[in-house]
Amino acid sequence: MLLNYTQTGSGPHVILMHGLFGSLDNLNIVAKALAEHFTVTNVDLRNHGLSFHHEVMDYPTMASDVIALMDHLQIEKAHLVGHSMGGKVAMQVAMIDQQRVERLAILDIAPVAYHSRHDSIIAGLQAVEDALTHAKIQSRSEADKIMAQYIEELGVRQFLLKSLAKNEHSKLAWRFNLTSICKNYSKITANINATHSCLCDTLFIKGNNSDYILPEHKDAITQSFSNAKAKVIHGAGHWLHAEKPQSVNRSIIDFLQL
Repeated sequence: MLLNYTQTGSGPHVILMHGLFGSLDNLNIVAKALAEHFTVTNVDLRNHGLSFHHEVMDYPTMASDVIALMDHLQIEKAHLVGHSMGGKVAMQVAMIDQQRVERLAILDIAPVAYHSRHDSIIAGLQAVEDALTHAKIQSRSEADKIMAQYIEELGVRQFLLKSLAKNEHSKLAWRFNLTSICKNYSKITANINATHSCLCDTLFIKGNNSDYILPEHKDAITQSFSNAKAKVIHGAGHWLHAEKPQSVNRSIIDFLQL
């Protein structure tokens, strides 16, 4: 089974990977900028977007999906860019097969385990799914009203609602596989399988207002990625590519073109 993807641009290969509950659409603003310099393959990770659903979901498996797509597209070597969960997938690809990776650009995530950050989000998503199952709602606006009981931030709800779409039966449904994500959530918040120190040139790009990369993560980063450096995007949080797209895109392009 191959991941769903889009491909744009020309030049050296770059593969983009989105975060949890997202899809390749989330990184279109990055893809568009990179496509002026690179061949950009923007993917839906398993259990997300239009990619296949599966009960297994961990970083070695998701990394293997990306490597399989590279094989299918005959991409020998590529730059990898990943946000949040997608950043961990990118790191895991480098751990599995460093020879397939040119450079790594990791957006606001570290190679560490995280405590649960999505309890209210998952509760809201499950409440919507239950309402859909029992035909209590028929629109995104009705779904938003339910989610608002669990998720205060309008921007987060709007992001999540992008994945609420009509299925093959013309009924609204989550495109991501909520059941599998919930079942494997502890594996998603876990660290990557860091078996050695990866020598890939790696850039960790942090949103200044985000707490996903902290000073205490420095040792874990340098132990797993010995050629790592950091860039801080001021005035941005975890969704730095959406909040400060020009700064983030420029940072990625400058790093990949070094």
